[in-house]
Amino acid sequence: MSARVVVITGAAGGIGAAMMARFTELGDTPVGLDLAAVPEVPGVIGGFDITDSAQCAAAAQRIVAEHGRIDVLCNNAGISAVGDVVQSTPEDWERVFAVNVFGVANMSRAVLPYMRMAGRGAVVNTCSIVATVGLVQRAVYGASKGAVQALTKAMAADEVHHGIRVNCVSPGTVESPWVQRLVATTEDPAATYHALRKRQPMGNLVSCEAVADAVAYLAAETTFTTGIDLLVDGGISGIRIVDSPR
Repeated sequence: MSARVVVITGAAGGIGAAMMARFTELGDTPVGLDLAAVPEVPGVIGGFDITDSAQCAAAAQRIVAEHGRIDVLCNNAGISAVGDVVQSTPEDWERVFAVNVFGVANMSRAVLPYMRMAGRGAVVNTCSIVATVGLVQRAVYGASKGAVQALTKAMAADEVHHGIRVNCVSPGTVESPWVQRLVATTEDPAATYHALRKRQPMGNLVSCEAVADAVAYLAAETTFTTGIDLLVDGGISGIRIVDSPR
């Protein structure tokens, strides 16, 4: 079979750009979609809004017309919000869910019919450890990623008989442009960065490349799994490191 056609949302930077590079290395044909237009990232279609279901349908139709099919869909685009449930405004909830949840649904609704006709395909959603681990000041973001995790499992159940696998990947704190901007706004950026590193037992932030590798694994035709949440979190979800006498 010729190179797979891989559609990646949020492809212009951070994790998405790493996905574009990883699938290119594998010999696939990645097609990126992003709200931002970034000429230095080849293969990315800018000005694309996943909250617009009509745009999603048109993009899927265009990609199939140009490339003949869509083999892999990476629902990676997402935004965050800082604050607890009291601080978070109704506008915060609407803005984050429009991208993180409804955007996943819009792209999946647009692409899955083509995969069903082919009788094969893989969908990988970018989730987060906040779907299962409570972190301070992440009420809206955590709720949205909890919805992504649940949606992933529901989609996996619906699509398994169509030959389509659906999984998600949950990174810990990623060394990404968004995190860098967030750290820069704090009173002591160096201390904040140290704290972010320390809370992950492996002692460092997750690289965008590590997340891209996990996505590539879930998308691989040889991967025999569906409906899972693959953690790439430096151990924060599974282990606790405490100082104790030996």
